[in-house]
Amino acid sequence: MGSKERILRLKDETRTKILDAALNIVQTEGWQALSMRKIADQIEYTAPIIYEYFSNKEGILLELTRRGYLILGKAIREARDNNELPEDKMQAMWIAYWNFAFEHKEFYQLMYGVDMVCCTVKNSLQEAETVGSMLGDVIESLFKKKPVSENDICTKYYTYWSIIHGLISINLVRPDGRTTDELNQQILKDAIKGITLSINS
Repeated sequence: MGSKERILRLKDETRTKILDAALNIVQTEGWQALSMRKIADQIEYTAPIIYEYFSNKEGILLELTRRGYLILGKAIREARDNNELPEDKMQAMWIAYWNFAFEHKEFYQLMYGVDMVCCTVKNSLQEAETVGSMLGDVIESLFKKKPVSENDICTKYYTYWSIIHGLISINLVRPDGRTTDELNQQILKDAIKGITLSINS
């Protein structure tokens, strides 16, 4: 490996270390505890070195948001591809979304602003658009009437999302008052089924 390649590899490794350290801080102390100095302390670098890779905390949050959407996108794609019927795809994809929210709570909080006290991050990421497009394509396939307008798809997307995101938010913000997993799954499936049935009613 040449010196140029070695330098690039070291830069990539350092960048990954910074992001991993940021996520570790958040997982142990919460988003409000995240700071450039804490990240530097955790990886035993000086703060100015961190600024060579990210100009501010927002830059780190943006990269973590991108990382979260990549994980979510993979889960939703697998759920879609493991089912044949559009109705089954839709349910599986939203259940994958639900599972992501609890398996990757910190990412979900950042991506969707749940109980956040840190800076706002722009959601105009290609990775975020990919997740929305996958869900939108399956929603379009649920419509039996033709033609289907972009507004029809958008309305149903936000109907699904608002109900599912609302249920997730209630459980994330009030973990002590969280309903049982069995009840949550029943509510989730009933909501998805109800919206899906309403599309052609």
